[in-house]
Amino acid sequence: MQDYIEIRDLLVRTIIGVNDWERRDRQDVLITLRLYTDTRAAGQSDRIEDALNYRSVTKRVIALAEESRFYLVEKLAEEIARLCVVEFGVPRVQVWVEKPGALRFARTVGVCIERTRDDYRDGN
Repeated sequence: MQDYIEIRDLLVRTIIGVNDWERRDRQDVLITLRLYTDTRAAGQSDRIEDALNYRSVTKRVIALAEESRFYLVEKLAEEIARLCVVEFGVPRVQVWVEKPGALRFARTVGVCIERTRDDYRDGN
């Protein structure tokens, strides 16, 4: 399957980082999702019931990120991937999490992960 829905540069504010000030002050984080899903049924029927509701996915990702207090962007990315695969049944997802301005002289720094159903079969 090569179809995917991409949600690009979702801006959220969250507590993330290992430094004392990062544990107090919310920071901007950019999240990009590539949700692999078969879009044929929706493309043929033109019915929302046959589509992955990416608005619902976005709302849950925002809530997860804003409520979290992770130390690492890797952990935030992992939990977002788990949400997409387990809760929304996406067979494969790529998640980018970036912290703009985290490194001097760099526009942003981040991590990209890819997960599938197989990664969460044992409840991990």
